[in-house]
Amino acid sequence: MTRPHTAESGGYDTDVLVVGSGPAGGSAALLLATYGIRTLLVTKYGWLANTPRAHITNQRTMEVLRDLGVESEALAAGSPSHLMGDTVLCTALAGEEIGRIRSWGTGPASLTEYGSKSPCDMVDLPQTYLEPILVSNAASRGAKVRFDTEFLSFTQDEDGVTALLRDRIRGDEFTVRARYLVGADGGRSIVAEQLGLPFDGRMAKAGSMNIVFKADLSRYCAHRPSVLYWVLRPGAETGGIGMGLVRMVRPWNEWLLVWGYDIDRPQPAVDEAEARRIVRDLIGDAELPVEIESISLWTVNHSHASVYSSGRVFCAGDAVHRHPPSNGLGSNTSVQDSYNLAWKLAMVIRGEAGPALLDSYTAERAPVGRQIVERANLSRDQFGPIFDVLGVGAGGDEGAIAEGLAAVRAATAEGAKRRQSLEEAVQLKNYEFNAHGVELNQRYVSGAVLTDGSPAETGEDDPELVARPTSRPGAKVPHAWLVDARGERISTLDVVGKGVFTVLTGLTGGVWEAAADACRDELGVPLRFVRIGDADCRDTYGEWRRVGEIAEDGVLLIRPDGHVAWRRTDAPGTEDTARQELTDALSRVLGR
Repeated sequence: MTRPHTAESGGYDTDVLVVGSGPAGGSAALLLATYGIRTLLVTKYGWLANTPRAHITNQRTMEVLRDLGVESEALAAGSPSHLMGDTVLCTALAGEEIGRIRSWGTGPASLTEYGSKSPCDMVDLPQTYLEPILVSNAASRGAKVRFDTEFLSFTQDEDGVTALLRDRIRGDEFTVRARYLVGADGGRSIVAEQLGLPFDGRMAKAGSMNIVFKADLSRYCAHRPSVLYWVLRPGAETGGIGMGLVRMVRPWNEWLLVWGYDIDRPQPAVDEAEARRIVRDLIGDAELPVEIESISLWTVNHSHASVYSSGRVFCAGDAVHRHPPSNGLGSNTSVQDSYNLAWKLAMVIRGEAGPALLDSYTAERAPVGRQIVERANLSRDQFGPIFDVLGVGAGGDEGAIAEGLAAVRAATAEGAKRRQSLEEAVQLKNYEFNAHGVELNQRYVSGAVLTDGSPAETGEDDPELVARPTSRPGAKVPHAWLVDARGERISTLDVVGKGVFTVLTGLTGGVWEAAADACRDELGVPLRFVRIGDADCRDTYGEWRRVGEIAEDGVLLIRPDGHVAWRRTDAPGTEDTARQELTDALSRVLGR
């Protein structure tokens, strides 16, 4: 069945067709609908995520949800940061504890660093809770959502994309004509495959299974609250890292257990009885009442696309970066892919930007995808030194780990040396559990960013571990607390975004207000003007003065995604020069 096109729609059924309802697809639909773009989201499934897969929701993603006005829903549905951070290493939850790692910025040494860099807290928001927030809000803002609708194929031309879909209830096939297609259809993306995107790396390097279960584990966990309890099981078939994971879904009675299998052998057949045995083994309680919810197998991947689009078809999320869950980067990067892409599609569709703007999507997000794939796989491998210190490996067993722990705890010089080595091995895991820089230090280099010739960033802090706020073009605008006319705190991130560009200056930067007005009129593009120091935007704490890196009469041109597109550290000599420079900058960024 081919749906007729109406003249009113310009021959299109929708402006953007989004394939997939996961974090990338759901956020793309929500963003586009929020920006007033006709959007159709389709998924072959009858509902949203049925297992809690992704869960760590970092500050940058919470900032995106804040910009979309759904942060409060995420906070209400997620487990707060104070229940996330005591990552435990043990021989079993009821067994011997090897150590703990302060995680996700909850330790005394990192709490201030995390808190000072963002207005948002991290939360643990399982995918089963995140997806309904995204998709329901997308629908309420005008996006059309079709479940049980399978994407089959597409063709594209200079003017649009025609997708062939199948209604899985009726069984018939039909086409949808769209201006653009977004393939957010996961790690086995049909869109990416048909588009012929080039990938680096390899798939299926190890095997794992997820066992979702319910059990009251409060007596093992409430006194050391965490989302991750790592259980060392040397000698078992654990996909190469010798560990199992008991992951909190809801404190302290809903869980997801991750257990490995040998990828070079046939996939294991795991029934409820075997799943229950695995759960009880990792908990260390043979009589524990356990209710098995689901069992699924998956593979550890190390693969990323070097190009994210071709023509009018774009891919996002796991479709273009495939990796283990280490570092909790998967759903975060997926949401942020869509945050980067959606405003560009919206401005091109409305005629406010040239098609060249869309070329910046691959340029900006492919390096991020590569980084997180490499980081997640390296973090997975960095459990090795812990095993080395304990003297166990693939050939070890429970007796070996008991001997290793006894050697570590011996009141001898050798024991002291081993303890020091174990501490160093555990601290290496900060690169997985406290990689604040990986989460916040994204720097875009593309035609949608105009460099200002400032020297390269330097610093003594590790850029993977520590966030480095800067207003250099390409970076996210630094967070600073301001005070509005009601006397309430607002962030610098609260006065930008919302789908439009922002011109931001200080009290003595009045020349930029006239420039912004002229630029808005000349280009026909919505443009917000913000002057920090006004009654509704006061730098009461002096934080912006410390982190803004521009003079009070300087200016930042900030994109809808909060990244700095252009910067002038002080004002030019005349209003005419200010107008000309700002108009030229925005024109170049928009590909006009």
